Amino acid sequence: MPDKSQISRRDALAASVAVVGSTTLAARAAASAAVKAEWIDAHSHIWTSDTSVFKLQPGITVEDLAPKDFTAKDLMAVAAPQGVGRVVLIQHNVFHGADNSYLIDAWRQQPDRFRVVAIVDDLRSNAGKAMRQLFQQGVTGLRIRPRKGITDWLQTDGMINMWKTAAETRQSMCCLMNPEHIAEVDAACQRHPDTPVVIDHFARIGVDGTVREKDVSALSGLAKHKHVKVKISAYYALGKKRPPYHDLVPMIKRLFEAYGADRLMWASDCPYQLTGDNSYEASIALIRDHIDFVSDKERRKLLRTTAEQTFFYNQ
Repeated sequence: MPDKSQISRRDALAASVAVVGSTTLAARAAASAAVKAEWIDAHSHIWTSDTSVFKLQPGITVEDLAPKDFTAKDLMAVAAPQGVGRVVLIQHNVFHGADNSYLIDAWRQQPDRFRVVAIVDDLRSNAGKAMRQLFQQGVTGLRIRPRKGITDWLQTDGMINMWKTAAETRQSMCCLMNPEHIAEVDAACQRHPDTPVVIDHFARIGVDGTVREKDVSALSGLAKHKHVKVKISAYYALGKKRPPYHDLVPMIKRLFEAYGADRLMWASDCPYQLTGDNSYEASIALIRDHIDFVSDKERRKLLRTTAEQTFFYNQ
């Protein structure tokens, strides 16, 4: 959730840089990983303090990075022991803006392991052209969010061009938003019924500590659009915000009833999931080990198949 106005994640991470190397592994997770790393993390960030090649955007310095480095190697160090072999890398607006070069470089080095959700300037009328170019560089999704000072953020010329382009390329429009924006996305889906859409982090329902029925109902209502999917992710930031996250299970079950396993996908939102008492293991364990209302086949969809079909399709 890279919106500084919602959560000061830099403050949350400052005391937890060492967590990456100290995650305790459950016996079941270790056994699973020993067989094969089959799961997909549909949402994680990476960055580097090496700004000689990968520049930070104006106003951001290395001192703003917390942790200072969280590279692809660091990510896989916590993901692989939990049976995760592939990851969707999400562009970090706060640090790099629309310069997607670091994530694309990670994809080039390991194209079978990574896919990228990039950012383009949605105020450009030809934003769709940039999307098509990025499509050849491992980018199968675009991160979009409300812009400060822009009321109709989904109806600018650039945004309309992006939604139309996505209907052709199958790149998902990945919405980072709050519950109050669900109605706007609903309207956009009606205008662009063939565009694939992914809602990040439950639309941040429960970010203030309260999971409201009206918000869950609104998010469930988007299921009427057949190309909308939801990431069940960022547990560290929602509801009680601490393991084992069982307070979020009723919301997950409601969404499961609305969308089915084919349109929900687990994700960690690392490195932000590695704060305080939270851990990568605790995040995946909620879906892998704890929820009891899905079959083994449905669990596999939540942990792999949905993300695979959404982001790892042939380019």
